[in-house]
Amino acid sequence: MDFSPEFRDRLDQLFRWRRDVRRFRPDAVPAETVTRLIEQASDAPSVGLSQPWRFVLVETEAARLAALANFEAANASAMAGYEGARQQLYAGLKLSGMREAPVQIAVFCDEATGQGHGLGAATMPEMRRYSTVCAIMQLWLAARAEGVGLGWVSILDPVRLRDDLGVPPDWVLVGYLCVGYPAEEHTDPELERAGWEDRSHPRILTV
Repeated sequence: MDFSPEFRDRLDQLFRWRRDVRRFRPDAVPAETVTRLIEQASDAPSVGLSQPWRFVLVETEAARLAALANFEAANASAMAGYEGARQQLYAGLKLSGMREAPVQIAVFCDEATGQGHGLGAATMPEMRRYSTVCAIMQLWLAARAEGVGLGWVSILDPVRLRDDLGVPPDWVLVGYLCVGYPAEEHTDPELERAGWEDRSHPRILTV
């Protein structure tokens, strides 16, 4: 397949407009859109063709409240690890859209999957989780192309969330995703705008 310069330019724009969204409009995302995005994510590469990702739609009020309580406890603990001005800055950050996002997806890696017959994972078992990350990134870009935003929440107790959602014990949480239409659009990271950290240039080594 030969992609045109115009396509590559649009792809570059897609990369730049892919942002971690934490502020969502209340508009519902059509169920068929969510299904299509997950199907596109499942075209991601995976070690040994194991496809170890498991997408769990978090829809019930009980499940969402459990996930939110998990985040709030983990967030309070994380904030306690900072002091002074940095703690004050942390306290003002919006680090999840869990109260607003109309779609929430917990993405797990099935560490016990027999699919792929262990190819490539015997020496580097973490490749299953890396494969799951690839699927999340593919979902992220596909969502952005449809005008849908995604925010990845990592301030969570993964074991507690696994147990609260009642998924198998061999599933390991990789990401909790908030999905919906963005309330605002930016090409720069929110943490950079908030003064938390500046984006650095690529680190490239030659050996």
